[in-house]
Amino acid sequence: MKKNILIALVVGFYANAQTPTTDTTKSINEVVTAGNVEWGWLNPLRGDKSPAAGKLWGDRTKNGPAGFLVKFKKGFSSPPHIHNITYRGVVIQGLLHNDDEQAEKQWLPAGSYWQQPAGEAHITAADGQENMAFLDIQEGPYLVKPTSDAFDNGERPVNVDKSNMVWLNANDIEWVASKSNVETAFLWGSHEKNQLRATLLRLPAGFKGKIKNLSPNFRVVVISGKATHQFSIKEDKNVLEPGSYFGAEENATSIISAKKETVLYIRSNGKFEVK
Repeated sequence: MKKNILIALVVGFYANAQTPTTDTTKSINEVVTAGNVEWGWLNPLRGDKSPAAGKLWGDRTKNGPAGFLVKFKKGFSSPPHIHNITYRGVVIQGLLHNDDEQAEKQWLPAGSYWQQPAGEAHITAADGQENMAFLDIQEGPYLVKPTSDAFDNGERPVNVDKSNMVWLNANDIEWVASKSNVETAFLWGSHEKNQLRATLLRLPAGFKGKIKNLSPNFRVVVISGKATHQFSIKEDKNVLEPGSYFGAEENATSIISAKKETVLYIRSNGKFEVK
């Protein structure tokens, strides 16, 4: 029964996801708190007219996967453009719109998800006082190109408002302990062996537990709330606010606690267990 539910949700809800792939890079035990993110310009040629970009892992300017934050000023609206690669994003703060130039504004609040296919012309706009999103790419470099270079790579855009997320609890999935009250929403990828996938994990207020990584590639970004993190009880606790990141090597265990409801974006090349 559980398997059938998962297949129906993954295939039916996000049918336009990119062909399953793997990430050959291996994650290591590392933590980047929101206050220690290295910031620059997303498009250096535009200077302060460009959104700011903060590195979490990888290098978006090179050929490889990367995860990074993007900050937009209120009222920002890009000119129509395309990207050479597909990217996926989750809104962390504010209101963002990403669609065709002629489309009516669909403001996505914090906790929403979107996918922008390579080659498709679009604009990106922001309307909150402070706006920030997390972007995930599977290959680089991440480039901005004119619409005259537009092409159709067969993928289609996805815009999912926070209110339309489909959340599953421990009754529906096997890798979450039944007493944890943790919920999961699937975003993209494949749950076939070793295939890359991403989910949102919602920890209830008062959560105290562990996340064991069974994947060679395991990366986590805090989307909302606040959590503390340790790889060992002998280590000092890191306070992870929205925009913070940690990676874990295969078979590593992260000790997590959250006083208030916290949502994590988890990107992995395999399974993980929540206890």
